[in-house]
Amino acid sequence: MLVVFDFDSTLMDGESIDLLAKRYRVESAVAYITREAMEGKLDFFESLIKRVAFLKDMPLNLVEESIKKDFNLMNGSIECVKELRKRGHIVVCFSGGFRIITEYFKDILGLHATFSNILHHKDSKLTGQVGGEMMFADSKGNMLQNLQRILNIDSSKCVVVGDGANDLSMFAYADTKIAFCAKEILKRSATHCVDNKDLRDILNIVP
Repeated sequence: MLVVFDFDSTLMDGESIDLLAKRYRVESAVAYITREAMEGKLDFFESLIKRVAFLKDMPLNLVEESIKKDFNLMNGSIECVKELRKRGHIVVCFSGGFRIITEYFKDILGLHATFSNILHHKDSKLTGQVGGEMMFADSKGNMLQNLQRILNIDSSKCVVVGDGANDLSMFAYADTKIAFCAKEILKRSATHCVDNKDLRDILNIVP
């Protein structure tokens, strides 16, 4: 089976852009936009562009320092991925966040691959711009369909795990949809809800 995890507030305990903003001391403005986006009250693309703009001129070494010091993985995430792989599943991450972060944690978590966005930087500073394959509300659904075609599988062989509104599009293309400590808008589309902050709990759902 293909198991797809969201990253922020799913594999990781927190929101990447909020943590970067806190390190850069612009957290209040960014956190408000994040909450509105994850609850489905703002268009994801527009909210992402607005939030990243607040990070303009943030030194790249400060970003890297934040990743190492401020980011904590979700309880049970490493053990969960390890067990899923032991059972023979392909385990990947779709993130509306940033490749510099998901790739840092890829091997720590034991993921096969990560798909996320790129924080543009020039002269060792962020430009306040972002690009990539996960920028829109339907990006995760589109990517899941692409992987299904490549792997020659259908929705019955797919498990998706997420917490926010931008996970809705991938929920549409998987038979097993797990809302993990999720917003109400996602719970309504889920086949399973896990409200305990320990990813090992989903091992009782995924065969």
